[in-house]
Amino acid sequence: MSPREKKLLTFFAIGGFAILNLLGFNYFVKLRADIAGKHFKAVSDLQQAEAIRASREEVESQMEWLDQHEPKPSESQPVLTALLELAEKDVPVVGLTFKTEKLLPTDQSGHYYHRVKVSLTVVGPERSLYTWFDHLNSPDNLRCVTYIRLSPNKEDDTLIDCTATVEQWFVPAPSA
Repeated sequence: MSPREKKLLTFFAIGGFAILNLLGFNYFVKLRADIAGKHFKAVSDLQQAEAIRASREEVESQMEWLDQHEPKPSESQPVLTALLELAEKDVPVVGLTFKTEKLLPTDQSGHYYHRVKVSLTVVGPERSLYTWFDHLNSPDNLRCVTYIRLSPNKEDDTLIDCTATVEQWFVPAPSA
C-alpha cells in the first residue's frame, strides 16, 4: 500500500471517527434532554400531588363537620316556616318586642345549597339583642344573621330598634 493510500485511509478513519462521535454526542444530548424533561415533569407532578394532599388534609376536618351537620333535603317552605317560628319564639323569651317580619325571596343560586331569608324588626335593650343574635347564629344548623341595622328607639333611649336578616341554608329536595 502506498503512502498516499495510507494517508487517505487514515483520513477516512479519522473522519468516520469524528462523524460517529458527532452522531453519538447528538444522540446523548437528546437523550439527556429527554431525561431532564421527564425528571422535571415527575418533580412537578410530585409537587402537585403533595399540594393536593396538603389541601385535602386542610379541608378534611371541614368535610367531616359538614357530613355530620348537613341537613336532610327539603323544600324551602318548611325551612322558612321553621326559621320564622324559631326567630319569633325567642323574641319574647330574651326580652324583645316583635315589630314586623318580611319574607325575602329564596336564594336558589347555589348548586348544593339554597337559602331562605327573612327580615325581622324587633325592639329591645342591647343585651337582649345580643342574646337573640347569639341564639340565631348557629353554624351547626347552617343558620346565621347576615345583616343587622341598629338604630336608637325614638320613644325610649334605653331601647334599640333592630332590623336583622336571618338566613338558613338547606339542601334542596331533588327534582322529580
